[in-house]
Amino acid sequence: MAFLSTNCNSTPLITVTLIMLWLIPLVTHADNFKKNFHATWGHDRVKILDDGKQLTLSLDKYTGSGFESKSRYLFGRFDMKIKLVPRNSAGTVTTFFLASNGPIHDEIDFEFLGNVTGEPYTIHTNVYSQGKGNREQQFKLWFDPTTDFHTYSITWNPHNIIFSIDGQAIREFKNRGSIGVPYPVSKPMKIYASLWNADDWATMGGRVKTNWKQAPFIASYGGFRITACKWAHSTRSTNCLNSNSNGEKDQWKKQILKSSDIKRMKMMQRKYMVYNYCTDNNRFPKGLPVDC
Repeated sequence: MAFLSTNCNSTPLITVTLIMLWLIPLVTHADNFKKNFHATWGHDRVKILDDGKQLTLSLDKYTGSGFESKSRYLFGRFDMKIKLVPRNSAGTVTTFFLASNGPIHDEIDFEFLGNVTGEPYTIHTNVYSQGKGNREQQFKLWFDPTTDFHTYSITWNPHNIIFSIDGQAIREFKNRGSIGVPYPVSKPMKIYASLWNADDWATMGGRVKTNWKQAPFIASYGGFRITACKWAHSTRSTNCLNSNSNGEKDQWKKQILKSSDIKRMKMMQRKYMVYNYCTDNNRFPKGLPVDC
């Protein structure tokens, strides 16, 4: 589970959700952190720069930091440009994720697990629904994520959740509510990001600890784009998902991976995936989850 704290974590039917969406307008936000986000913890360790076009988070031995969106959303495409902690980042975790409120929550995670200098970052992905996760997939990055910004994207609609990096899908989580697999369809979520210390597990299972001589650790967020159904109880509008097509901005509403996309995604998984819950028989001795 991605880190939310201020201290340094039967499926509803889609038809029901669509009725609720009569109260949700389609919105597009881009590249203004000052207008669309606010700091949630870490105080002055959250810095908004360049008149809102960039934001940095820092971590020291006292605490990390984080921010969240001012609005909540029910379905959308969420793109975030991130430059990760450079040099020796072992023990640190940088995040970008969606989450609803409450203990029985929904959540869609990108977590970036730091490493010793010269070793690749691990990307940890997970999906929670109705408070249940345990759907982790992890990948080694095929580029240096600390020298430049890269775009990490979550596409979330009633059909599936797609995790992408620079436009390349690395994971698809399908809605299999028909066979009893929980899927997030009814709870609006905020966008969150954080930088925190997790050296009890993050790097090589916790064997490599955070080197505080390297602090402060800094992660940079260089821009974002949100095209989503904004949750607004008091705003009556047309059905967000069924509204008239708005060209490229609306593609996420019904987006599924084509056969060519799936072929490319599976190739990336063969080359870079280092953990898949659907192959972990030791973890699930009584049988793998039904969605596998």
